[in-house]
Amino acid sequence: MNEPANGHQSVAIEARGVTKTFGTGDSAVAALKGVNLDVRFGELTMIVGPSGCGKTTFLSVLCGTMKFDGGSVQLFGRDLAAMRDAEVTAFRGKNVGFIFQQFNLIPTWSAVENASVPLLLAGASRQTAEAAAQRLLDEVGIGQKRRSYPTELSGGQQQRVAIARALVHEPRLIICDEPTASLDAASGHHVLELLQKIACRPDRCVIVVTHDSRIFSFADRIAEMEDGQVKAVHGRGEYHAQYV
Repeated sequence: MNEPANGHQSVAIEARGVTKTFGTGDSAVAALKGVNLDVRFGELTMIVGPSGCGKTTFLSVLCGTMKFDGGSVQLFGRDLAAMRDAEVTAFRGKNVGFIFQQFNLIPTWSAVENASVPLLLAGASRQTAEAAAQRLLDEVGIGQKRRSYPTELSGGQQQRVAIARALVHEPRLIICDEPTASLDAASGHHVLELLQKIACRPDRCVIVVTHDSRIFSFADRIAEMEDGQVKAVHGRGEYHAQYV
């Protein structure tokens, strides 16, 4: 399926005919079979589908952590295939924030230290990085936990630290891989409400890969993947019955 752009200026990511195969010969597995998708600024886009359909592979390609075999990916107007590895790494470090299912917090670092990691990696001073991290922790509602360690935080609080970490360097793309899978329903809803409130902006886009039907209603659009392709894209209020 070809998902048309809704006006050039609104398109943050444009994927066309993206293919990816793992292995060679008889053991080759085609993970992506010509995927087409536009991701728009200011929207929260969910990618859904059964296990093994290519969701995580496609997500990795979109953010530049995995090379693809064919097709094209334009990320904020840059052609990923035309960039050298070092360029992709630098571009990703500046423009992409990640939120993971398992939080991936450093257990011996406090909440504010964990949230400051992207800025520290970018060369900011600890004082500057922690000041920015504190502002984000305040914004996600756990500023008072700045000196708490991950083991002293609930699952929902740890995920909020992870959100602050993903946003602290002001990226234009937020990648969320099963961000609510380890949370109860209430905590999961709070996480998506936060993402809608502070991550979705006209100059930014959010992509969520999820199996969690409890959060489908938060999506501006749902891209339905099956067998290595995007089979359909559903707008808000236009989901299949299986999503309601």
